[in-house]
Amino acid sequence: MAFSFAAFCYIVALILSAFLIFFVIYHIIAFDELKTDYKNPIDQCNSLNPLVLPEYILHLFYNVLFLFAWQWGTLILNVPLIAYHINRYLHRPVMSGPGLYDPTTIMNADELSRAQKEGWIKLAFYLLSFFYYLYSMIYELVSS
Repeated sequence: MAFSFAAFCYIVALILSAFLIFFVIYHIIAFDELKTDYKNPIDQCNSLNPLVLPEYILHLFYNVLFLFAWQWGTLILNVPLIAYHINRYLHRPVMSGPGLYDPTTIMNADELSRAQKEGWIKLAFYLLSFFYYLYSMIYELVSS
């Protein structure tokens, strides 16, 4: 059993994807609270916006590691979400700080529904990725 750089990348991705799963679960709960009027949209957006860039940076970071480790299959699986993140951030509402969620438009039914769907899809993606990274890490450790 040898420890390679690819195995290290999968270990890092496994740990960081666990953090991303918690971020997305927090987003889903926050949007559910907005939908049921438990929270103020301004307070909710102030708590959600600081988590957007760390989520994107974490996801991009371990994909850069996969690029350096020549793990093309794993990188190709993650490219659509990276492209979506970049597109979503470039077309965000005009705000004074970083983030995606504008308190004035988040309560619109279509915007809130889209944010909830986005959260559930990201949760499914990160969960599947977590188990893929776990399998790939074990494969890398056993195969070499």
